[in-house]
Amino acid sequence: MCGIVGAVSNHNIVPVLVQGLQRLEYRGYDSCGVAVHAAGGLQRARSTSRVAELAEQVARDNVTGYTGIAHTRWATHGVPAVHNAHPHFSQGPGADTAQRAARVALVHNGIIENHDELRAALQKKGYVFVSQTDTEVIAHLIDSIYEGDLFEAVKAATKQLHGAYAIAVFHKDEPHRVIGARAGSPLILGVGSDGSHYLASDAMALAGVTDQIVYLEEGDVVDLQLGKFWVVGRDHKPAQRVVKTVLAHSGAAELGPYRHYMQKEIFEQPRAIADTLEGVEGIVPELFGDGAYRVFKDIDNVLILACGTSYYSGCAAKYWLESIAKIPTQVEVASEYRYRDSVPNPRTLVVTISQSGETADTLAALRHAQSLGMAQTLTICNVATSAMVRECKLAYITRAGVEIGVASTKAFTTQLAGLFLLTLALAQVRGHLSDEDEAQHLKAMRHLPVALQAVLALEPQVMSWAEDFARMENALFLGRGLHYPIALEGALKLKEISYIHAEAYPAGELKHGPLALVTSAMPVVTVAPNDALLEKLKSNLHEVRARGGVLYVLADADTRIESGEGLHVIRMPEHYGALSPLLHVVPLQLLAYHTACARGTDVDKPRNLAKSVTVE
Repeated sequence: MCGIVGAVSNHNIVPVLVQGLQRLEYRGYDSCGVAVHAAGGLQRARSTSRVAELAEQVARDNVTGYTGIAHTRWATHGVPAVHNAHPHFSQGPGADTAQRAARVALVHNGIIENHDELRAALQKKGYVFVSQTDTEVIAHLIDSIYEGDLFEAVKAATKQLHGAYAIAVFHKDEPHRVIGARAGSPLILGVGSDGSHYLASDAMALAGVTDQIVYLEEGDVVDLQLGKFWVVGRDHKPAQRVVKTVLAHSGAAELGPYRHYMQKEIFEQPRAIADTLEGVEGIVPELFGDGAYRVFKDIDNVLILACGTSYYSGCAAKYWLESIAKIPTQVEVASEYRYRDSVPNPRTLVVTISQSGETADTLAALRHAQSLGMAQTLTICNVATSAMVRECKLAYITRAGVEIGVASTKAFTTQLAGLFLLTLALAQVRGHLSDEDEAQHLKAMRHLPVALQAVLALEPQVMSWAEDFARMENALFLGRGLHYPIALEGALKLKEISYIHAEAYPAGELKHGPLALVTSAMPVVTVAPNDALLEKLKSNLHEVRARGGVLYVLADADTRIESGEGLHVIRMPEHYGALSPLLHVVPLQLLAYHTACARGTDVDKPRNLAKSVTVE
């Protein structure tokens, strides 16, 4: 969600800024812009189109400079429009604002909760607002404080800001200087080899520019100048931050032979699972970090906190944790958990799940749980350097690689793999995993990449389903037990990228309301593995057919469900027991993808959605 790139250099920095924005497009945005410190003052270009159009505008207007900032915006305050796009300028107070040269340029990720009070105070001082954003408030606030030292002005301004922010700002009177600050939103510093320094919200933005990265901590303010930088912490005292080598390969963002990143990432799942399980020779608690055995011994229940797709992976894990590890498990939507009264238990293992490790609601829920005295924390995360990993005691890093498509695919299946390993580790510590069971589970996990390749070979059959779905406006997904969360994930994928309204229900709930919606215009997708609930599920299928509904069934080979009029069946290559959710979700990903392609939507950048949700 939103992207920041900033730089101080001894050469024209605009190509790097624009390239950085292109690498951040996967996060989702509805406008973009760039501002530089040029010879004649501050220069800016903004667009409500794609970054490619901004690049054309920059070239046309000859926007060049050695110091600059750039941004992709996902609208929160104010509609997507050029006047609301970042960077924002401040020309100082007074009625003749429009006639004066800009003094401050600023970009911002996050939400300023007290922007109304700050706006009112600044308006009394004569500041004129030209946007509806909370961001413009920060630009004017810094300008109102500025007395010749931008670093000091930003430090003073941050004391007045309530909410979440990552900002990059420069001033017309201080060329070759950019100041950054963060609280609640990620921001990194890139150290160049030629004296250049960079700011970004994601290391991916700096791929190919520098691999020397400093992860700024909560409350940090950073001063970038040519050949030098320094950081102060939340107490505004000098702080030492470690420079790490981070290989964010730009090649990961190349499409290759695929039509969209989402399709590429669906087909990368066998490799992603293999990478995630690499080095797992046996089940030991230390897979999750030093001290994991002691933590696992001391807990008596599990609390999973997550959002969106990650929440559904947690819902699937609940079945594993309770049936295999025999440990009570609760799964909470992170954005709800922190705002309700709950009963804390210090013997709880708090598990967060996040692709980016920067999901604002999940981080806030984690901190809330810690404030209640639940100190045993573990994260399943795809980014080893993220805030989530830094703030949790234990971690398992999935190795899905960079995921560009907004609709998560390979991150979901690798999360499931990590959660299954967690289940086995807890089962072992609790005495519920025999050597024979461990060997069988590990054998099944090692076979997953091959099994996934066989499922991906079903793509042509799924494409025929997608032709039917492309004409629909509603769909129903059904699953039972362990596969109900997979039905939820399938419905989410379809609505995210095809804009078809889709809902998922436990199949047993069909007659308790959803059956009223079933007609020939409401396709019903059913996940039907050959498990203990199969016969119950068959009864649910008969209920749909009796009402004229059209069924699309993902069935195991030995379920004896046959295709017929109003009943379309795709047979999965093999039954996979407890791990079958990792296989059954793949055809649902393909269904959403090909339906969206048939409807002509923007698959990788669906409207109104962002990849990394870093605001509440």
